[in-house]
Amino acid sequence: MSFLAINEIHHTYLTKNSVTTALSDVSLKIEEGEFVSFLGPSGCGKTTLLSIISGLLKPTQGTVLLENKPISSNNNEIGYMLQQDYLFPWKTIEENVLMGLKLSNQLNEKSKTKTLQLLNQIGLKGVEKQLPKQLSGGMRQRAALVRTLATEPKLLMLDEPFSALDYQTKLKLEDLVSNTLTELNKTAILVTHDIGEAIAMSDRVFLFSARPGKLHQTFQIPNELRDLSPLEARNHELYSNLFEMIWKELESLESS
Repeated sequence: MSFLAINEIHHTYLTKNSVTTALSDVSLKIEEGEFVSFLGPSGCGKTTLLSIISGLLKPTQGTVLLENKPISSNNNEIGYMLQQDYLFPWKTIEENVLMGLKLSNQLNEKSKTKTLQLLNQIGLKGVEKQLPKQLSGGMRQRAALVRTLATEPKLLMLDEPFSALDYQTKLKLEDLVSNTLTELNKTAILVTHDIGEAIAMSDRVFLFSARPGKLHQTFQIPNELRDLSPLEARNHELYSNLFEMIWKELESLESS
């Protein structure tokens, strides 16, 4: 039994004047503790698939099973980290990172202590009483990660969480997020347009074709890269070879 099973997903958007098929016959399995990436041309349905996996969108056809149970839209088993941090600007960092616990009625002294310890562990010690505007973009994304992890979700959705950051901050956060999720044995799905990011962070990369989105090819990241931090992986010779291979496949999809 796979941790997450996506079975024959097909999704069509209907409007008054048009019918658009976003996804067609998508099936894949993800194991517990795995970090995978969804990569593909714009319009290939990556974000639509994330919405279906999280239960926010019901597919036209197909099923999604988490630990062999159907996904529901009102569960706390799935956490989201997005391109924007969506921290409340009028609340302190401490209030922000505890928000998910409060809304899900999980806030108590034990969960609060654990969350604030995690805040310290990822380099945000001493910012608890500060407002988001007092932090850099990278620091705010760290706070957003802590808020996401506080409710202890079984599955994390990372929807281009580093794309708005400068390159140096992005690389640092890739390492931080990767190490944190590995230590906590979290299962994660990253949606990205960045081939290098997908290779450096993932165990597997799922490449989708566009309009309608179909699973085109799966790339297994070699153990030599998986055993390294994302930053170290980028400097390995296998990284360049894999980058070129995926680049060519992606280019052929975009030109077809």
